[in-house]
Amino acid sequence: MRYLATRRGLSTLRTMAAIAASAAAAVAAPSVATAAVTRTAAATRCAPQGPVAARAPESSWAQRAMDPQRITPFADGRSVTVAVLDSGVDARHPQLRGQVLPGRDFLAGGRGSVDCHGHGTGVAGVIAARPAPRSALLGLAPGVRILPIRLTERHEANGQTTGAGADAGQLAAAIRWSVDQGADVLNLSLTLYRDDPAVRKAVAYAVDRDVIMVAAVGNHHDQSARQQGVPDPVPYPAAYPGVLGVGAVDPTGGRVADSQVGGYVDVVAPGGQIVVAWPGGYSAQSGTSFATPFVSATAALVRQRWPGLTAQQVARRVVATADPAAGGRAAYGHGMVSPYRAVSDPPGASAAATLPPLGAGGDHGRSTLLAERDRSARTALALAAAGGGVLLAAGVAATVTARGRRRRWRPAAS
Repeated sequence: MRYLATRRGLSTLRTMAAIAASAAAAVAAPSVATAAVTRTAAATRCAPQGPVAARAPESSWAQRAMDPQRITPFADGRSVTVAVLDSGVDARHPQLRGQVLPGRDFLAGGRGSVDCHGHGTGVAGVIAARPAPRSALLGLAPGVRILPIRLTERHEANGQTTGAGADAGQLAAAIRWSVDQGADVLNLSLTLYRDDPAVRKAVAYAVDRDVIMVAAVGNHHDQSARQQGVPDPVPYPAAYPGVLGVGAVDPTGGRVADSQVGGYVDVVAPGGQIVVAWPGGYSAQSGTSFATPFVSATAALVRQRWPGLTAQQVARRVVATADPAAGGRAAYGHGMVSPYRAVSDPPGASAAATLPPLGAGGDHGRSTLLAERDRSARTALALAAAGGGVLLAAGVAATVTARGRRRRWRPAAS
């Protein structure tokens, strides 16, 4: 793994029940065929997938566990740019208005600040949602700029996948383009289940330019296969050197059932039964896709607070300040991300941590984590006390068409 310091300083329960109730009564919105989408049509015809609630008046368990208000006195992400490579980001959402750059649409051309699915808007809201009346949602880093990159609008309903998605070459081009536009952090809530040379080189391009890479580890854990000695499929970019791989936990603090297990898991974050921003309102979502932006936001906070740190130092600090989890290394990495500890621990607190290379791939086994730290008890209580809610499995769908199987590129939402 290699980072260069060449870019230093660059830039609840009722709510979820209501959303889930609307999900039970709703019919999935039809997908928009990309072949027929022009730049104008993409901005005027497309509609978000799945049910949407107009308000999010109560705090979700993830908000309580991460506690954004406690972090803001230290950092809010100002001066940092986070690229969201996803389904685009709805720049009109009230809690994201004014923070979303034009970006780029790699599917239909034009800007990335339109979201025909909703997944990218949900990810961006976890990172950067600003306070709004009658909404308890607040991003971890509400001061950041979001650079939206539109790569997919795939949607799965009734066992069928519709909508277009980028191939590995477009993903590689999007990574390079994001770096060239000045992104400090890249959020990749997606998975590619093969080692593609173009994507590998694009990741190395970003790492060499001091950009922090954060990626989902995917939602294809198969417990029965693992018990027979068959590991989960290796997810890229999460498994590449220099990339922070993120798994998902639920309100109990336990691993979300589909969250993959392997040495590519560096940390975990809330990813089960959380409320996120969505075009037109709010939605309940689960998956490693929505755990990933908690880690991207934490990296942005650290980069703002200590602009002299290299990307490697930022990533290692995020890992070293994580709160220990109850499970083993392969399932939980080094524990639950702790944005508060990442920005409040003394600057040298994480320097002595001995960690394996980030995103190294493989399975390092189920070793015991470091001794329990001061915030672990508080986090566990917050997770346990928040129980309840109904899982709405939504997001960008896995590729099940023949074309998708050839490309093997999937967004990391369950």
